[in-house]
Amino acid sequence: MQNIKPPGAKGPAPTGTVERVLAILEQLAHQPEGIALGELADELGLPRSACHRLLAELARCGYVRQVREQGDYLLTTRMPALGLSFLGGAGIVDIAQPIIDRLAEASGELVRLALVDGDSLVFVAKAQGARTGLRYDPDMGIDVRLSCSAGGHAWLMTLGEERAIELVARQGFGTPAQFGPAAPTTFKALRQVLEEDRARGWSMIVEQYAPGMTAMAAPVMRRGQGVAVITIAGPLLRLTEVRMQALGKALLQASHELALASTGSPLFNGARGR
Repeated sequence: MQNIKPPGAKGPAPTGTVERVLAILEQLAHQPEGIALGELADELGLPRSACHRLLAELARCGYVRQVREQGDYLLTTRMPALGLSFLGGAGIVDIAQPIIDRLAEASGELVRLALVDGDSLVFVAKAQGARTGLRYDPDMGIDVRLSCSAGGHAWLMTLGEERAIELVARQGFGTPAQFGPAAPTTFKALRQVLEEDRARGWSMIVEQYAPGMTAMAAPVMRRGQGVAVITIAGPLLRLTEVRMQALGKALLQASHELALASTGSPLFNGARGR
């Protein structure tokens, strides 16, 4: 899966037509209220004429619409419907959602499932356990930053060091301003974190992915390979290190249940992570 840059991340502008179309769709996915042509083109580093032409084609095909003449552009429901149809047909909802729901209820926090897809880790399902107060719910559907996320660490801890370094090097550490103050920025620091995660059996981060936020994650193993991860995330004031330690057993139980149920879906396939 190609790593299209997420919103706010600066990098090389997409060049080929397919890459540009995907970049537009992914950017619009994070702008549910719509975005102006000029702003969209600037965010992606595209010429406005090229961006306008691609938006017109997407609108003609029913994936994008314009709020009004010369107004903002936004996605139609066609793209989300495709995703839901794909995940539903693959059995993700039937298999994973009850397990995710139970863990969210037990933890009182956001619980998410991410699948290994080639060299990427992508969130595909979630359940929000927090009923009051701050509800943490970062972006779904984008590639997970492996170097500083609990989900990324949970997957990396199942891999050999060479493969883990290769994946992180390919994606990059990002800049400190994009993540939390404790985010690893060197392979040495990341290696130490992963050693602690392996000894514990699940990953734990404190203000690595975002300031004031914590998370924990466990891999879902199939045929000796990590094919998915299940995460719990929330604010540091509520999801403290002590609280995460107490939730470790429930997290591992959920990952074990997902591993046992994974044979019912072709998406839980170790070959996807090669």
